[in-house]
Amino acid sequence: MEGIERGHLKIMPIHAVTEVYGEDGLRALFEIESEVFPDAEREVLLRAERVASRLHATDTRVREPYVNHLLRVAIRIIRHYQVRDPEVVAAALLHDAVEDHPDELTDLASDAERALGQRRAALAVLARAFSPRVAELIDAVTNPAYDPERDKQEQYREHVVASLEAHPWARVIKLSDFTDNGVGIIHTTGPKVRKASAKYAPLVPQLRDFASRADTPLSDEVKEHIGKQLDAAEARFRAILG
Repeated sequence: MEGIERGHLKIMPIHAVTEVYGEDGLRALFEIESEVFPDAEREVLLRAERVASRLHATDTRVREPYVNHLLRVAIRIIRHYQVRDPEVVAAALLHDAVEDHPDELTDLASDAERALGQRRAALAVLARAFSPRVAELIDAVTNPAYDPERDKQEQYREHVVASLEAHPWARVIKLSDFTDNGVGIIHTTGPKVRKASAKYAPLVPQLRDFASRADTPLSDEVKEHIGKQLDAAEARFRAILG
């Protein structure tokens, strides 16, 4: 991208790229990081990035475009988690698509797919566009409809634990997502800071356990890195919540 040195981007922390160059810088960094994939796989990743950008084009996250979050989650999985599975990275880019934009996806579904219900129809569209496994991973990290009679955050935590118990590769996506939300809490402002901290803090011990498990498909070095990130998130939640 004009005005941004490739070499500079490659050595900058992901949140520093966000602060200095914004969405354009993150998009450029994602394109650079995706170069480790063969051409055919890289094209799938760039297509997933385009779909995510279109779906979330008008969404914002506190003071930035929502797509920044999706790009950071995917970049972290490639750069820091050393994942070379294109379906996992594609699912990371699209991990909020069904939860946030089911209507747009369902509009692309067939009549038979719509008969399955909105969520299943949206996932079917993504399965056709990418692969059934990409859709399965997205499903695993998509929040369900909550019982209005029960505490929403308690139900969220129960869903995360049950879903990650059953899907080791989904843990990779959730850990990157949680890192962006948790370690990145210092980049959030306003009332959302305390609310998000209260939501995420109780999950840290369980996520630390998932990160360290033998069946979580990451190297020991990466697991150690994630453990340190979770420690940092926990310390920040504790400081915010007092």
